[in-house]
Amino acid sequence: MRTVSQLLERKGSKVITTTPDATVKEAAKLMSDHHIGAVMVVKNEGEIAGVFTERDVMGRVVAEGRDASTTRVREVMTTAVAYCTIKTTLDEVRTLMRSKKIRHMPVVEDGRLVGIMSLGDLNIVQDEIHIETIQYLEQYLYKP
Repeated sequence: MRTVSQLLERKGSKVITTTPDATVKEAAKLMSDHHIGAVMVVKNEGEIAGVFTERDVMGRVVAEGRDASTTRVREVMTTAVAYCTIKTTLDEVRTLMRSKKIRHMPVVEDGRLVGIMSLGDLNIVQDEIHIETIQYLEQYLYKP
């Protein structure tokens, strides 16, 4: 079983973050600049306060007619954040993300944010597993 730790070793552990006091406009610009769909909202020393996603922008800001320049992230972020650890298997992460209908999951170790898993990250690994399986099967079937 592949673990979150193995994936973070390959992809890196950099996480784009913002603070609860940032404006929605600032957070949206950060997401746009980095081509990502979510930023982790952190308090002191990496403690997770929430997550701010494209869905939050659309559902809690645009749809409600809020001003992105004055609305604070803390007012519209998602506070119930599911998370995993570096020891969590990728299958467990995928199952949790599917059941909670989320696309981003922070990785927490000793109460600190140490990385983030996205659905795209999991899809890349799944594709690699499929390719490996096909190669093994081809070798088995067509081995002289």
